[in-house]
Amino acid sequence: MPLMPKRVKYRKVQKGSRRGLAKAGTTLSFGEYGLQALERAWVTNIQIEACRVAINRNLKRKGKLWLRIYPDKPFTKKPLEVRMGKGKGGVEGWVSVVRPGRMLFELDGVTEQQARIAMRLAATKLPIRVRFVTRHGGVQQKVSE
Repeated sequence: MPLMPKRVKYRKVQKGSRRGLAKAGTTLSFGEYGLQALERAWVTNIQIEACRVAINRNLKRKGKLWLRIYPDKPFTKKPLEVRMGKGKGGVEGWVSVVRPGRMLFELDGVTEQQARIAMRLAATKLPIRVRFVTRHGGVQQKVSE
């Protein structure tokens, strides 16, 4: 079942601004290793789920994974071959607004090498550049370009 809120106050929301850096959620809070965003984007619930599955399959369900982002913003789309106007389209899916510096995932209970491999797999599923960070060593290296 895809990640999405159980209920929302308003069915459709405005686009909002993508400018600026992440204000919160920029440091490791739970795990020893993390994946941090270097660019801004809307990350969909399907992309988040693909990352989660990739990490869990690679680690064979060892360790603990925390998702630090949640898709709570609906995005709309008008049907194909429909003229402009006539109102806003229906809700197409859910996204999480990600800004540079935001921690996306955290891992614990595995070695650094295992975490690095798993996070690299997850990075290929994302539409943005990310970097691997550790609690004690700080920023280690960029995972994807």
